[in-house]
Amino acid sequence: MNQEDSSLGKVEIAPEVIEVIAGIAASEIEGVAQMRGNFATGVVERFGKKNHGKGVKVDLNDDGIVIDVYCVMEFGVSIPTVAQKVQDNIRQALLNMTALEINEINIHVVGVQFEQKQPETEIEETM
Repeated sequence: MNQEDSSLGKVEIAPEVIEVIAGIAASEIEGVAQMRGNFATGVVERFGKKNHGKGVKVDLNDDGIVIDVYCVMEFGVSIPTVAQKVQDNIRQALLNMTALEINEINIHVVGVQFEQKQPETEIEETM
């Protein structure tokens, strides 16, 4: 993605940078349990590297920038409300950091995460 500046030259922003910014912005929203990656992101994370662009696909075309976000929501949240907050946060983060206007931010809810039950500890009775 290029941005022109006639006096100094051009600024080029790689799609991977947009993915990372969008991924972090989406993860910040309460109600998003996790971002959904693919097999490759799982392999990378097993080697100890955090993949901040996980669950985000950026498409740069003649019409502009389209972002697809794949996430798992926490059980009990209002999905439309959380999705709207994710869209707003991504749009604002990208505008602040890159000055890019995004055409579409599509939220794909690919799952719901139920609350993790904590293992109950056994209490030993003394007689």
